[in-house]
Amino acid sequence: MSTQTTAPTATGRVYLVGAGPGDAELLTMKAARLIAKARVVVYDHLVGAEVVALVNPAARMIYAGKEAGNHALPQDQINDLLVELASTGHDVVRLKGGDPFMFGRGGEEMEALLARGIACEIVPGITAACGIAACTGIPLTHREHARSVVFATGHLKDGTVDLDWPALARPHQTVVIYMGLGALDIICRELVAHGLPGDTPAAVIHAGTTPEQIVLAERLDRLAEVVRRDRIRSPALIMVGSVVSLYGSQPAAAPEAACVY
Repeated sequence: MSTQTTAPTATGRVYLVGAGPGDAELLTMKAARLIAKARVVVYDHLVGAEVVALVNPAARMIYAGKEAGNHALPQDQINDLLVELASTGHDVVRLKGGDPFMFGRGGEEMEALLARGIACEIVPGITAACGIAACTGIPLTHREHARSVVFATGHLKDGTVDLDWPALARPHQTVVIYMGLGALDIICRELVAHGLPGDTPAAVIHAGTTPEQIVLAERLDRLAEVVRRDRIRSPALIMVGSVVSLYGSQPAAAPEAACVY
């Protein structure tokens, strides 16, 4: 069920829609229906090409992607754009990679819209961690490996990486770090410095759930070196914990069905 908020003075509505991790078949039915009939779509860099291909061909497409050091539109301008479009009577699909409320700044956009009297509806999507777990055979939790899972972002608002390292380095949990590739050296070093053994299984997954998916699994204290050697680039997710040792324990998946074992 989606979360709906209303603002009676709005003439248009904004749908904050999760596009999932890349594979178009992982869209929710509601997301697929909305993008198929959309007239205006504001979309992010992380929205998969297969998903973009499903958008109504008659829709006005506005790119608002953000990559490291290269923002098509700053967040404040995105907020203003959504308000402007809705205020002129348009229903707007704001298409965001993964889930709008998982490091997708959907909460900020919702606040900005409601503060300006714009009706807003949240349509959840499969977040990258869940999609990648399914497509790599690395479970987020497992009775023999991890009793909890922690999600963190490797890129904070001020551009620094100042995470709660003692909490992330606790045993018997899975750590998933979004947007951390540029700080991978720091992340690996600090996790080891705060108590995780250097031989803790870890992985970086590029373009998870898509045909371009690449998985690099290595011990934590060697992960950054291997990623650098193989020139892995964003988008990428970092997974750390004993569960990563299960990667490769299933038969290899067919190329056209990356999530099937």
